[in-house]
Parts: sequence; structure tokens; C-alpha cells
Amino acid sequence: MSRTDLRQLWTMTASDLRQRIRDRSVIIFALVVPLALMFVFNLALSGMEDVTLDTIDVAVAMPDGDQLAATLVDAALNSDAVEVNQTTAPADEVRELVRSGEVAMGIVVPEDFSEAVTSGRETVVDVVEGDQAGLESSVVVAVLQAVLDRFAAGTVAAAAGAQLGLPPEQLAVLAEEAATAGPQITLTEGETSNEQLSSSANLVAGQAGLFLLFTVGFGVLGLLAEREQGTLGRLRSMPMRPGLIVAAKGLVSYILGVVATSVLLVVGSLFFDVSFGSPLAVVALVLCVVAAGVSLMFIIAKVARTAEQANISQSIFAMVLGMSAGAFFPITASGALGQLMDLNPIAAFMRGLGITSGGGGIGDIGTPVLIMLGFAAVAAAVSRIVPDRGAGR
Repeated sequence: MSRTDLRQLWTMTASDLRQRIRDRSVIIFALVVPLALMFVFNLALSGMEDVTLDTIDVAVAMPDGDQLAATLVDAALNSDAVEVNQTTAPADEVRELVRSGEVAMGIVVPEDFSEAVTSGRETVVDVVEGDQAGLESSVVVAVLQAVLDRFAAGTVAAAAGAQLGLPPEQLAVLAEEAATAGPQITLTEGETSNEQLSSSANLVAGQAGLFLLFTVGFGVLGLLAEREQGTLGRLRSMPMRPGLIVAAKGLVSYILGVVATSVLLVVGSLFFDVSFGSPLAVVALVLCVVAAGVSLMFIIAKVARTAEQANISQSIFAMVLGMSAGAFFPITASGALGQLMDLNPIAAFMRGLGITSGGGGIGDIGTPVLIMLGFAAVAAAVSRIVPDRGAGR
């Protein structure tokens, strides 16, 4: 391309960009609407992410000096899962305290608890829940059950020792050690990048990808509007290569798409306190997905007869690709449908952001980049092959 061609390309691109920026619909669809949707959806869903447990009042009755009973109550009521206000009460008053609403739940440990556990006899810990009981009481019950399960191991150990003929004093020691000993095998939970975004990050990425397909249409699909207005014919009559007109429209779409998508990701990250990781990798993803979107618009520009048809087709493609990618809520599929959805450039874009948000860098996003660039290449080739249905207008 000669210097003259470059100058003409830049002149047309700059002129069209100024015209698009003055058009309020570009700002509305590229920035205002997606940011508004991000805010509304995040406001609606934010309460579903974090569950806050309130303090629960619990009345406890247990035998004095019973070590196992004290261990049981301490483990159930002093865990990190929920905060408990403990009230000590006689066993015959616990149920009345719960019924009157003074406490949300009650726990009654029987008088012979330690003896029953160490001797292998069955025993019952009574739990009373009132109308105020909620998720907090369920947490306390779950912890209580976990400790009782450990104590049950002591009962089993005592029963096995009795069958082996151990003396009673050794059975008691064996049962107590089995009931109170800590686990010999521990589980350490680690974290790994699962290519999944948080709900807030998914909204930001999804809306950016969805409205990208609306934004890039303002440049390429402008060819149809200018054809209907008669300005395209005058442009082609000017002393320049015909391909420069199409190239300028494509460049305008690409610039608008890159700028709008970048702004949405940055502003969305600040609004909803999310991070997409490596800036270099995110920029690479943005450049690739915009290329895929612009290539798709060239197909629509060739197939549609009028600007109205093009806008309708653009909206259909944007909603189908955006929703199937999970722009509003995550969607999973398997089999042939899942493989087809994996070729969606918006889905690849969001998957790439999931990788970068999990700590991945430029070398970890090869698959999403190849999908988006492959989509762009195929769409560009198809746009060259399909007949121009509006050429005769």
C-alpha cells in the first residue's frame, strides 16, 4: 500500500470516526446501556453471593465435671462457622426457654454421657429448635453431629476391646482416646484456575462481549446506509482504490470495538471490584474478539439488502452469541452442542478472561485466541465468497 493510499485510508477513517462519535446512539449502545445492565444485574445478584450468619442464642444443659460433655459443647458452640451466645440452664428448663423464644435452640447432654461413650452404650443428646432457628442452628447441629460421630468411634473401639477381652479400665481409656483424638489424615484444600469468572466478573465480561457486536456494526454496516443515501457511489467515483472504502469502514469498526470493550472492562472492574489479571493478556483477548466481531459484520453487510435488515441480523447474532456464551448467566452444554458453543468467539473471550483472572498469562490463552482468530479468518473468507445482495441497489 502506497503512502497516498495510507493517507486516503486515514482521512476516511478519521472522518467516519468523528461522525460516529457525534452519533449519540454509538455512545448509548457501546457504553451507557452495557454499564447500566452491569449495574442492575450486579445489584440484583449481589445479595445471592455472600451469606452472612447471625449470632444465635443457645441454652445448654450438661453434667458438671463431664469431660466428654464439655468437649462436645465446646466444639459445637465455639467453632468458626457461627457465633453463639451460650446460656447454661437445667435440663428441665431448656425446652421452655426455647418455646418462649428466649433462645433459638437448646442442647441437653445426658448425665451419663461420658460413661456411655467409654463403655460402648447408646446415649442420646437432645437438641431442641424453636421458631427462631434458621441456618445458624443448622450449622450448630452439623458441627454437633460431626463431634458425635467422632465419639461414636470411641464406642466402637470400646466394643471391639471388650470382644478381645480387655479389662474394663483399659476399655475406658481406649474409648476416650478414640473419641477425643484428632484425625490422623487431614485434607488440605487448594485452589486452581478453573477458567470460571465470579458472578460480577462474568457480568462485566459478558456485557462487554455482547455489546461489542453492536458497537462494531456502526462502522461496517454504515456501508449499507451510505449505499441507500447515495454517498457510497460518490466515494467510489473518487480517484482512490475501491478497497480503501471497505478497509476504512472495517478500521472504524475495529477502533470503536477496541475502545468500547476496553472501557467497559476497566470501568466494570472498578465498579464491581473485580480483576481480570494480566493487562497484556487481556489486551490480546480484546484485539482478537474485536477482529472476530468485525469479520462477522462484513458477512451481514454482504447478505443484507438494506440497513434495516442488517440491523435486525446484527441484533439476532449479538443476542444468540452473547446469551449462548453466558453474557447474562453461565450456560453449560456437553456433546456436539458443547463443542459448537466452544467455537463462539464471545465464549472464547470470556473463557480467556477466566484464565487471566485466575493468574494465567499471555502464554496460557492460546486456545481462546486461536478460536477467536479462527472465527475471524473463516468469517472474512465467507464474506469474500457470498454474493453482495445489495450491490444492485
